[in-house]
Amino acid sequence: MSDQPAPSLGVPAEPTGMRQLVDELGERFTAAGEQIALVGGPVRDAMLGRLHNDLDFTTSARPLTTEKLLSGWADAIWDMGRSFGTIGCRKGDWTVEVTTYRSDAYDATSRKPDVEFGDSLEGDLGRRDFTVNAMAMTLPGRALVDPYGGRADLARGVLRTPGTPEGSFSDDPLRMLRAARFAAQLDFEVDPAVVAAMTDMADRIEIVSAERVRDELVKLVLSAHPRRGLSLLVGTGLAERVLPELPALALERDEHHRHKDVYEHTLTVLEQSIDLEDRLPGGGPDLVSRLAALMHDVGKPRTRRFQDDGTVTFHHHDVVGAKLTRKRLRALRFSNDVVDAVAKLVELHLRFHGYGSGEWTDSAVRRYVRDAGDQLERLHVLTRADCTTRNRRKAERLRRTYDDLEARIGRLAEEEELASIRPDLSGHQIMETLGIGPGRDVGAAYQFLLELRMDHGPMPEEDARRALLSWWQSR
Repeated sequence: MSDQPAPSLGVPAEPTGMRQLVDELGERFTAAGEQIALVGGPVRDAMLGRLHNDLDFTTSARPLTTEKLLSGWADAIWDMGRSFGTIGCRKGDWTVEVTTYRSDAYDATSRKPDVEFGDSLEGDLGRRDFTVNAMAMTLPGRALVDPYGGRADLARGVLRTPGTPEGSFSDDPLRMLRAARFAAQLDFEVDPAVVAAMTDMADRIEIVSAERVRDELVKLVLSAHPRRGLSLLVGTGLAERVLPELPALALERDEHHRHKDVYEHTLTVLEQSIDLEDRLPGGGPDLVSRLAALMHDVGKPRTRRFQDDGTVTFHHHDVVGAKLTRKRLRALRFSNDVVDAVAKLVELHLRFHGYGSGEWTDSAVRRYVRDAGDQLERLHVLTRADCTTRNRRKAERLRRTYDDLEARIGRLAEEEELASIRPDLSGHQIMETLGIGPGRDVGAAYQFLLELRMDHGPMPEEDARRALLSWWQSR
């Protein structure tokens, strides 16, 4: 075990800052005869200069004692994690969780441990997932406790487990996904022994709930280097269990090599979409945009056909892909809003390629905007990112063509308020013109006028009434 001065946390010693907070907690617990230490991610991130407002502590104190020691100091306290030894609180801008030393026992059929409290800091650190998360800073003395070489692994950029990876992943299979997630977040290599255990034990992930899997995938996809984590999932066989559509993209190449490697293309599209996130109203990282990039071609394996001349087609892979996307995201328990948005983008991602050299009518441009709806900006990003050709002239031509489409959308939007496009007559005006009451006929008339608006742009009210009456009389 290393017991050495911890590196500076690199934050100002402000009254409400981190230094004061950890010192106050250290003094409070020590005065009560208890031990306490900052632990895990906050210690790791402090060394990397990546501080945040969520702090984790471990202590010798039992939950009831912890709660008493936090009372009168914290602004608010909650105890939802009491059965796991955790008491949470808020202090100023900081969220704090204090957990009693743990020494858990696991059932091989479940990742949920039988919670047992431990009696030492070293024992608590030994049950953690990776060495870089198995470091602590004791309080109030600020000594670094590093029994498993986490500091050295942090410096080398390597993910290892404190004990054997087989034992760690047997206890909690979710740690295999966490390995991929941390590799993506930290841009770290994963120790070969860890990769081997992930490969051998991939089927253990099946006992983990869909919600837990989803949460890790979200963190991975939103990370700075998602390609690294996704490649690890595919290489170890874990993706086959949690996101099988991704490894399925590694299609066997046809003998003439006349189609792209769809898997590598997809990862490149994901990276290019990340580079374009500053175009989105909220910036990035953007979950819907990244999921759409990841899933946009998942319909290709189902639709691949070889032609007599050796060419390869993927007709309707956009529609098939949208259905597969809905099925997978629902299985992973994503919200309906996310499922709908990502599926819509997958279904629309080829629409631009009918634009040619700008031959679309204004009507077609209006329909493009209408169909994209509130996903238009993300569709712009996905469509641009989907160009991975190495032919610079072709790439530049596609970019100029899409610039032209966006410019036309902008002009029409300014002239016609495309974002809120509606028929030229309201429902009340339709009923008044036709002399009818509420019912299906009003909906059919509304749809007729909407299509008319799409085809011809805004119309004077009288022209719209005449067109409506002519349609009504011809039915």
